[in-house]
Amino acid sequence: MKQKFDIITSTCIPLPLENVDTDQIIPARFLKATDKEGMGKNLFRDWRFHADGTPKKDFVLNDPSYSGVILVAGKNFGSGSSREHAAWAIAGYGFRVVISSFFADIHKNNELNNFVLPVVVSEPFLQELFQSIERDHQTLVEVDLPNQKVTNKATGKSEYFEINGYKKHCLMNGLDDIDYLVQNQDKTIAWEQLNK
Repeated sequence: MKQKFDIITSTCIPLPLENVDTDQIIPARFLKATDKEGMGKNLFRDWRFHADGTPKKDFVLNDPSYSGVILVAGKNFGSGSSREHAAWAIAGYGFRVVISSFFADIHKNNELNNFVLPVVVSEPFLQELFQSIERDHQTLVEVDLPNQKVTNKATGKSEYFEINGYKKHCLMNGLDDIDYLVQNQDKTIAWEQLNK
């Protein structure tokens, strides 16, 4: 799942629902897993599938006219419990970016730790994205991490988004926290020697 980020341009999958919590993202019965492998197949499990395992045709992830590595979600995405499995499922399904007007803080950090970029936009910009995607399922969105800018290619409108500088560096270089520490081991050793 470690992938370097730069500029991602993709069609989008819209989920215009507010207050999508982590139990809806990955139901609690899947939390026994201690490995990320295969978690994506259970993303939005109860919304995607009937009890017998057959797909629900009216759910957006089962609609072949939608595709892409960007999930556009309603306000307050990832609320509820702090389960990291929710971010595992989003990354495991193949999403690289989630765009919303608000993320629950813990879930936002879990996404960043799993190489999924959470992009916070204004509510008007989010609604315009939903409208563009509804009109044309092939609408492209560009997420430019170096310049911290997201652009709706259908309208040409862009918004700047915030990201922690450390997390931006890690995403752009494909580093998790351990990789970053290993990469800076010489500096740590030098500081320790200086402060003996």
